[in-house]
Amino acid sequence: MINGMTAGVYYILTIGLLIMSLIISARVKSLFRKYSSVSAPFTGRQAAERILRANGIYDVAITGVGGTLTDNYSPMNKTLNLSENVIDTASVAAVAIAAHESGHAIQHAEGYFPLKIRKTLVPAANICSRFSYIFVLLGLFFQQFSVLIDIGVIMFAVVVFVHLVTMPVELNASRRALANMESLGLVSSDSEGIARKLLNAAALTYFVALASVLVQFLRLLSLARRRN
Repeated sequence: MINGMTAGVYYILTIGLLIMSLIISARVKSLFRKYSSVSAPFTGRQAAERILRANGIYDVAITGVGGTLTDNYSPMNKTLNLSENVIDTASVAAVAIAAHESGHAIQHAEGYFPLKIRKTLVPAANICSRFSYIFVLLGLFFQQFSVLIDIGVIMFAVVVFVHLVTMPVELNASRRALANMESLGLVSSDSEGIARKLLNAAALTYFVALASVLVQFLRLLSLARRRN
């Protein structure tokens, strides 16, 4: 596969994954809009508060953030940031999203190891993502510095590893969300399947992102091997 990763194959895979990413993103937004009209007993804020308290977490602040589906948990300052369509909306979609982000807060409180790894490596991965291709291109242009290609490949391997670690972090947060929604009665039994469908659709975005960086990594490995 590495030897066969020609420019043509790379572009075909990249375009295909880009299209898939757009389709999945559109589906997540569509499901979110659809299930935002399905009422729930609690708002996103109330659901998050109940989940955090039930898990013995009292030092996480719940705040609002602009945009749609911009919800996130920040382990740096222990804030659970819920978007404007989630924080004060009593819908199944809002509860599911709030519960997922609360799952990350629980991971942090429990010292979930994959989350620790991701938190540690994300700053380095951001730098490596910016500069890995620069090193590869410099190595290709200046053959006397061809070792730069290897450095670029190693840097991009850090990016791939962070994406690999992200998968269990996100899937585990969704499992925690569903378990807490059920045990705390945050949505009706009829709505649990709806929440699961939304979270599963969101999880697909991480699979596609991982596939995309893997394709890029294989392309860089192909260039390095061809140089050798």
